[in-house]
Amino acid sequence: MLRGGRARSVVLSALATDTVVLVELEEAIRTRRTHKVYGAEPVDRTTLEQLLELARWAPNHHLTEPWRFRVLGPQTLERLKEAAGPEAATKLDRAPTLVVASVVLSGDPVQDHEDLCAAAAAAFIVLLAAHGRGLAGYWRTPEVLRTPEGPAALSVPEGERAIGLLHLGAPRQEQPPPERRELETYATFLP
Repeated sequence: MLRGGRARSVVLSALATDTVVLVELEEAIRTRRTHKVYGAEPVDRTTLEQLLELARWAPNHHLTEPWRFRVLGPQTLERLKEAAGPEAATKLDRAPTLVVASVVLSGDPVQDHEDLCAAAAAAFIVLLAAHGRGLAGYWRTPEVLRTPEGPAALSVPEGERAIGLLHLGAPRQEQPPPERRELETYATFLP
């Protein structure tokens, strides 16, 4: 996968020779899958910091950088499980590492819409970069994030909205690619 300075050199060499080198990036996009079964070992802090550092390069209007990420420790996970209730709590044990993604809201509807999109892009960057490092990932939007108790358990302050819970860890199974709709079913070229 593209890493560090190598990504820049691939892009620069592609520009210099008029050839397009997208295979690695396109392969990563096409092969990333949702995983629901993980190894027991948590993702190490250094790797998490690398993933979260990449997220800051997500596009965002006016450079608001509205995304926030919180890596859940054992005490926070227990609080979230209590807030979720017994049935939903079991799904929170699927992955050894959980990261809540949230967005800072300004109160301006246009800015909030732009910032929500930017935070979602940042969260996807985390998942794609995790996949590039051989990790499995899953973006969940559990009901508990939409209750007052969920964000409180996660220390998400007023004026911020939790947008997803990223599950990360070592994969324990291969995931086949799902069927996808053909381009003409979702893309229109306007005159």
